[in-house]
Amino acid sequence: MTDWKKMSKDELELQYSPSRWSHRMSAGDVIRAHVAALKSDLPLVIYFHGGYWQFLSKDESGFLAVPLVQKGVVVVAVGYSIAPKGNMDLMVSQVRRSVVSVIQQYSHISGLYLCGHSAGAHLAAMVLSTDWSQYDISPQIKGAFLVSGIYDLQPILSTYVNEPLKMNEEVALRNSPSHFLSQLKVSSSSCDIIVAVAQNDSPEFRKQSEEYFKALESAGLKVSFEDVPNTDHFSIIEQLVDENYHLTKLLLKMMGKS
Repeated sequence: MTDWKKMSKDELELQYSPSRWSHRMSAGDVIRAHVAALKSDLPLVIYFHGGYWQFLSKDESGFLAVPLVQKGVVVVAVGYSIAPKGNMDLMVSQVRRSVVSVIQQYSHISGLYLCGHSAGAHLAAMVLSTDWSQYDISPQIKGAFLVSGIYDLQPILSTYVNEPLKMNEEVALRNSPSHFLSQLKVSSSSCDIIVAVAQNDSPEFRKQSEEYFKALESAGLKVSFEDVPNTDHFSIIEQLVDENYHLTKLLLKMMGKS
């Protein structure tokens, strides 16, 4: 190997000009292609975790990233102040602000998509129902993947679920996505929505998903319903680690990555 001290200025510049060593294209072209690749737009999925608004966190939310990242999708898991520290109004406000923050942070987004499970599906649906005129930005959400969610909070007011949440009827009503269909139609009219439910979810959970789907459909929104066989409330989301799982394929198809 030649001693660099014995090289001429031109030889040194050649050795330390990586663009001139590419076999793919000319030096100028390879730099332009590199800049374009770094600036290329990518679809971005924001994931909202479940846990009945009182368990889990964003730290347990990376499981679905692998099959999506492999296909060139950016995945961001957001957290929120679970009960009893946080109340429902606060959690809804936090996830809405998180969406705004993510959009401001990631400038090269070809499409913004939401995915939520259980309580996270409820929060994703509340994001879809946001009046964005109150915020600095109006996100163009292209798709939402709502998995085994609760869309009317009134039935859980008298259950153990509400003990740490301490919701009254007024709080439950103003945080129930099923009561904000007109606002959703304004803010997310062009959004593709998939409402999914597990075959072995409880009859009430299944009813919540079916009724929310029908309400969205009646409102003229772009929505489809997925009744996922051989799954329960937990396995329906756990299997998103598998690139061959039906819902993983649907999520990728929604983003044009199938």
